[in-house]
Amino acid sequence: MSVHVSNVTIKSEWTDYNKHLNMAYYVLVFDQAWEILLEKFNMGESSAKTSGMSTMVVETNTTYDSEVKEGEEVEVTLTYFDHDKKRLHYKLEMIEKKSKKLSSTIEMLSLHVDLNKRKVAEFDEERTKLMDNFINENKAKFKSDNLKFTGKLKK
Repeated sequence: MSVHVSNVTIKSEWTDYNKHLNMAYYVLVFDQAWEILLEKFNMGESSAKTSGMSTMVVETNTTYDSEVKEGEEVEVTLTYFDHDKKRLHYKLEMIEKKSKKLSSTIEMLSLHVDLNKRKVAEFDEERTKLMDNFINENKAKFKSDNLKFTGKLKK
């Protein structure tokens, strides 16, 4: 089970001489999907520009499980999400739509940052409530097996 985030068609400029998605673009696809979720939590680009609060990734673990080629469509899903007062822990999967094969996963740990001070900051009550409501609505769809960053949240 998971939460659908986006569908993406692989562009030719994202492929390499092996005729498949270049490793850097896997991360790009995941980053663009994560931005969709950040907007739900009032922490995306618009928040960074208006409030001076944003997130910054501090650790990742990426798997490349099955190649994806130009023109193929992938679905990006959120398979895990949690947070503490200052950190986000999440995992996304990329599934090739036609074959239904797992193409890639990325697990990330991000910090909430005050861009004016360039320092880690606690989430405010509004953002915490948005995240907690999202978790409560979707926790049955999350899976915590094979997580690399378990224990990095300070609850």
